[in-house]
Amino acid sequence: MLAGVHSYVLQGIDALPCEVEMDLDEVASPTQGEGQKLSTIVGLPDTGVKEAIERVRSALSNSGYAWPRGKVVINLAPADLRKEGPVYDLPIAVGALLVQGVIAGASGKARFRGRLARDAQAGGEESAREPLDYRRYVFAGELALDGRLRPIRGVIALSAMAKKSGALGVVVPADNAAEAAVVPGIEVFGCRTLAEVVGLLSGALDVSPHAMPDVLSLLQNAPAPVDFADVRGQEAVKRAVVIAAAGNHNLLMLGPAGTGKTMMAKALPGVLPPLTPDEAVEITRIYSAAGQLAPGQGLITQRPVRSPHHTASGAAVVGGGIVPRPGEISLAHRGVLFMDELPEFPRDVLETLRQPLEDHVVTIARSHSAVRFPANFMLVAAMNPTPKGDVAPGEVGKRAMERYLARLSGPLLDRIDIHVEAPAVPWKELSQAPRGTSSAEMREKTMRAREIQQRRQGPVTPNARLSGRQLDELAPMDEEARAMLGQAMTELGLSARAYDKVRRVSRTIADLEG
Repeated sequence: MLAGVHSYVLQGIDALPCEVEMDLDEVASPTQGEGQKLSTIVGLPDTGVKEAIERVRSALSNSGYAWPRGKVVINLAPADLRKEGPVYDLPIAVGALLVQGVIAGASGKARFRGRLARDAQAGGEESAREPLDYRRYVFAGELALDGRLRPIRGVIALSAMAKKSGALGVVVPADNAAEAAVVPGIEVFGCRTLAEVVGLLSGALDVSPHAMPDVLSLLQNAPAPVDFADVRGQEAVKRAVVIAAAGNHNLLMLGPAGTGKTMMAKALPGVLPPLTPDEAVEITRIYSAAGQLAPGQGLITQRPVRSPHHTASGAAVVGGGIVPRPGEISLAHRGVLFMDELPEFPRDVLETLRQPLEDHVVTIARSHSAVRFPANFMLVAAMNPTPKGDVAPGEVGKRAMERYLARLSGPLLDRIDIHVEAPAVPWKELSQAPRGTSSAEMREKTMRAREIQQRRQGPVTPNARLSGRQLDELAPMDEEARAMLGQAMTELGLSARAYDKVRRVSRTIADLEG
């Protein structure tokens, strides 16, 4: 007997259709204990997928069902895409029950077995609803040995793929239901056990689809993590932060330890515009693919701030692995990548940032495929003037500072539009100064400047991404400004990239001033 159950393959942050086909040859009658030896999974599975047979067999047994007796071949199609992880446990279990006739979906009467069906029949209850037609739903989930369903990665991408392919809905673990329900126009059934899935497919269980969340309300009510009003002093740095946020410019803060650089980086999302629904879904897809969503969390509502440690590897920062997964720069998409103690990062890690800073995507190439991850982030870096955290007086201190700064390459620094000094805050200012400029005030200025940019160049292109040709048109200079910039280029030895950088930041400052 042959059965096919729809599932998915996660490639990067996108889901591709996968059909779990199961064929049972009952002619081969195994003796007790030999059933699993006659079971085979094909279709480029990894070790985690191959182990699914043992997990599913135990889950079926502990839920009151049995693994098919006979020769079982499970094919994961298409066979040229590598399959990984435990997401196929649930579709394999459904296929095993289909080939035995335990459930029949909408195509016929099921022969109910198992705890759930026995309980329903003992209570004298009739079928509470029409059974789901398994052929029109997509299944995914990891099974525990006792039949519980555990959460998996990439469910929001699965839900989007199911909608695009014309499926009516998805059946996923209950902890993933809120995430899947973010995609409109698709039924989402979140189940906690294999018995609940059988109840859905047989009609013995009356469960309503998971309600779609109010995305706009969630985004509007998202609290800011840190308020800039809590940062005493540093008004010049706050001014630089507003300019960076208004034009989406990268920012480098230089100053001794304990001046609030880390705190200001964490407060930056409160200055940036709120996430749009499309941006929130895009970020959630990345976090879901990386397994970074908390159980039950349906949506990322705040712009992310990622702070990798300076000992992080290149693969951790940029992304990688045998099956590529997003790194810190992709997890910071539409948000902030904060790199504290920038010169302490290995040189090769810093150099890998150059291409994503230009292209806002990162491509991870492997022999069997290449995966592109989005990486449109604001780089906010902080560094002390010396490894000790402060500057010694005199020529010795100056040389120590120059040696420390020399760890950063010129091409990388060229890609950071704004460099600002964060000096130590005097005791009197710390203890007596009133609360400084708040995040709400800074956001208001940022939003006004961004509205000007959107009217001038559209919503997709902030000032930080204007090309040289666009700058010639949108940021023209008079003769006095041209002479001043030419003198700076000559005396300071600025590069062509720095020439455009100065014009971009100037355009943003002009927008802030109306």
